[in-house]
Amino acid sequence: MNRIDGRAQDQLRPVEIIPNINKFAEGSCLIRCGNTHVLCTASVEDKPPRHVPEGEGWVTAEYSMLPRANRERSRRDISKLKLNGRSAEIQRLIGRALRSVVDMKKLGPWNITIDCDVLQGDGGTRTASITGGFVAMMLAFRKMQQAGQLTEIPVSGYVAAVSAGIANDVPLLDLCYEEDSAAMVDLNCVMDDQGRLIEIQGTGEERPFTLDEQRRLVELCHKGIQQLQAIQKDILG
Repeated sequence: MNRIDGRAQDQLRPVEIIPNINKFAEGSCLIRCGNTHVLCTASVEDKPPRHVPEGEGWVTAEYSMLPRANRERSRRDISKLKLNGRSAEIQRLIGRALRSVVDMKKLGPWNITIDCDVLQGDGGTRTASITGGFVAMMLAFRKMQQAGQLTEIPVSGYVAAVSAGIANDVPLLDLCYEEDSAAMVDLNCVMDDQGRLIEIQGTGEERPFTLDEQRRLVELCHKGIQQLQAIQKDILG
């Protein structure tokens, strides 16, 4: 199968992560996965949510798309006076993914908010947000450690995410918008750098898919996530 951009079936789009893109945020980066561009910032506050046990911290996320991030202008959520369901679901995913590797007791009484703002969307905005959000969070933790707010980085591993899907019965890694919109099966995968699964979101868009097909898609994602984590580690040193 010939892909729209000429990539191999198991090939990521070109990936670039630019750290420290926002001089005010404790941690930030711009992640570019092909034509998907997401600005990720990490903000530190000393007010964890009320449900968090005393002395522990919390990591949460917010996600939004700029009005012209897509092919047609979309209304801002504030204009509708509520967060749309898609954005709410994605930001919960981002928060869960990042919290999975953070020791809240070691974090201490701090609240970390990861803002993921899609500047341009061409498929895979949620997975790019997780991959970039982790970099922004780590940069914030390092700044906190330098300031004496943390004695150690409270993270057990790296986190990255990527999509895969089946188009014309062919498994493909890292779908762009055109591939995603025509896919028979769509799957998003989040993993740590030990190859352990954090979350899988798989949907049969045009037909059900088999366990063997799911396994193949997860294997594709694992390969892509290893490459993304190598980029993260190169950025973070």
